Formats: sequence, C-alpha cells, structure tokens
Amino acid sequence: MVETTRRREIESAASTLFRERGYSGTSVRDIARAVDIQGASLYAHVSSKQDVLWSIVERMASRFEAAADVVEAGDPGALVFGPRVQLMSLVRAHVRVLTDDVEAARVFVREWQALEAGRRDSIASRRDAYEARFRAAIDIGVEIGAFGDIDPALTATYILTALNGLVSWYSPTGRLSPRTIAEAYADLSVRAVQPPGGPS
Repeated sequence: MVETTRRREIESAASTLFRERGYSGTSVRDIARAVDIQGASLYAHVSSKQDVLWSIVERMASRFEAAADVVEAGDPGALVFGPRVQLMSLVRAHVRVLTDDVEAARVFVREWQALEAGRRDSIASRRDAYEARFRAAIDIGVEIGAFGDIDPALTATYILTALNGLVSWYSPTGRLSPRTIAEAYADLSVRAVQPPGGPS
C-alpha cells in the first residue's frame, strides 16, 4: 500500500510537471524534487521517466476504455432510444474521465506521442479503437436517419477533439461542474450530428 501511494504521488507530480514543462522539458531530478526525495531514490519506485509517462498514459487509456465499456454494456436509454442516447452517453463518460483527473488527462492528450515507439504504437491503436466506438454510434445514426448525412469518421474526430480540448481550460475550482460540462457537451455533440430541421 505504501509503495502504491508513493508511486501515485510520483505520477501526480510528474503529471503536473509534464503539463507545465512538457515531457522533454522535465527531468528525473525535477520529479524527485517535486516529491521531496533524492534523484537516485526515485529509481526504487520507477525505472525511468519514460516508465512514469507510460504508467500515466496507459492508466488513462484504460479508464477511457472502461467508461465506454460501461456505456456499451448496459445503458438502458441507449437500448431504447438508439444512437442519439448512445452518443450522448459516450460523451458524458469521456468528460467524466477527463474531469476526474485533469492533470493526468492533460498528459494523455498532449504527451502520449513522447512514448517510445512500441508503447506509442500500442496507445495509438487503442486510441483508434476507442474513437471507433464513437464512429460506430454515429454510423448507425446515419444509417437509420436519426443523424444527418455526415461522415462518421470525421465527425467522431471532431467530437473527440472538442472534448479533449477540456484539458486546456477545465479547473476543478472553476464555475462549471463536471456534470454541467458533460450535459452541455452531450447536447452540443447531438446538435452537431442531427439532420437539417432537427431530430427525426
């Protein structure tokens, strides 16, 4: 438990530093200083700066996937009302993950490409598969006429790009709650896909 807590402290400090300075602008010594331990002692908890980045990015990727799994496995509204509710549920889930740990989310969105080749490829594949969930909901909506005549792949990219922009401005102490943001973004996302003249 102590080791898990220390590891999480290191990842939290690293997330803040990666946000402020970028991955390349942060040294192992910077991370060690932020958690008040000697640089050499940091290696008792992590093998490298790259290992810290991987841990943060992989954990966030898993959280996004798990949130989408819950939506796809059991959202009663999605089963009854179809792709509009499915898309809104995916958007809400994505916003919840972003706002639950915005520091780590910033690292995931902005720094994942600093991973070494094999790990970067793994995350790229998982990001593609995750985006495909949004694309599938949009594709079904287009097929049945619930959405307009839009490009599902382009629209999924547009929605996720807008959602991920949250990491640039969201603050837990700001005036908007995560729930308020999630509902607003879900509504805006549906407005972006609805057919001319409104929902069918």
